[in-house]
Amino acid sequence: MPHSSDTAGRHEQRGLILDFAGVLTARPLEAHRTWCVSEGLPPDAWRSTLGDHPEGRRLYAALEIGEMGQAEWNEGTAALLGPHVDPVDLMGRAWAGVPAAHRMVALARAARAAGHRLALLSNSFGLDPFNPYEHVGVWDLFDTHIVSELAKMAKPEPAIYRLALERIGLPAERCVFADDHGTAPHLIVHGRVRGTLPGT
Repeated sequence: MPHSSDTAGRHEQRGLILDFAGVLTARPLEAHRTWCVSEGLPPDAWRSTLGDHPEGRRLYAALEIGEMGQAEWNEGTAALLGPHVDPVDLMGRAWAGVPAAHRMVALARAARAAGHRLALLSNSFGLDPFNPYEHVGVWDLFDTHIVSELAKMAKPEPAIYRLALERIGLPAERCVFADDHGTAPHLIVHGRVRGTLPGT
């Protein structure tokens, strides 16, 4: 729900657009490796199945843009990981050990308290039965949410960045975008954060 902009009236309102995984969470690699070992899998099984296996990549791409639900994805991906892997809440189990990035969450809270607008821009990994945004506790931080599963398109498609700017209601030059890949289309600028948002 949009928040009051009274505070922002004392200075130029800006937009903070945040990715989720690796930005609002700690980097998930070590938690995923630990989970794989607990499941009797090689440590890199999660990464290689989702990122290198052709069928794993196809399933994940379909999940991201809502062509497949998380429960169906769990079934298909569990089969690729191994016959002993339980598909029930597979995504939730693999992500359960990934903590929030507390300093970034604190920055987001400070920006919001100062009257700036916040948008979540995230490539989805499903919302049901496991909702990662609620699990980490960040959904309510944002004025608007652009999640690829709901938008039916995913980063790095330029249209999803345009949608983020439309939803946040500010021009690109007044927005800061944080993404764990370090690059973004020119439609959103990586603003000079220092001094423009609280705590920077």
